[in-house]
Amino acid sequence: MIVLASTSPARQTLLKNAGVKFSAVAPLVDERQLVADHPHWPPDAVSRNLAAAKSLDVSIRYPEALVIGADQVLAHDGAIYTKPLNVADCKRQLSELRGHAHQLISSVACSRGGVVMWELSDSATLTMRNFSDDFLDDYINKNSMNCLTSVGGYQIEGPGLQLFDAIDGNYFTILGLPLLPLLDHLRAAGELAA
Repeated sequence: MIVLASTSPARQTLLKNAGVKFSAVAPLVDERQLVADHPHWPPDAVSRNLAAAKSLDVSIRYPEALVIGADQVLAHDGAIYTKPLNVADCKRQLSELRGHAHQLISSVACSRGGVVMWELSDSATLTMRNFSDDFLDDYINKNSMNCLTSVGGYQIEGPGLQLFDAIDGNYFTILGLPLLPLLDHLRAAGELAA
């Protein structure tokens, strides 16, 4: 039995499209508080530790299942960006990222019986083009609801792709789930046919 410790529609779609049968359960992890309690964590540790915390939380409730936890952070110029709190915060984030490269770090952890069995992190570098203020205002107006559901305020699988000049990294990592290594692990763990 596979359980995804996430209510993320993007992660659920990735697993469904890959033919993985799973249940989704929301983890009871206060992500912002966990990060606030550990201000010394670098971006890769934030992503890794949040993925593990989500996986462990649900694994304790479903000890027989293989539980997948995942998390993604955006790192730029020494700062960690999370999902925007509101539309104004989204506009601020996109303004700060405009014309610069940033890293998306996606982590995945698998637990069973309250023990992390496997984890992996991957990163991608994305360079935003130096778009105009008019473009930014139009983007925010047309995508205000989607802006609040992803770190950085964009989704490259939609109109957010127009924000970029260059993308270097695995597509699934950018979407928030390093899928190919995860599928390898699920096969090795006997959860998928080899």
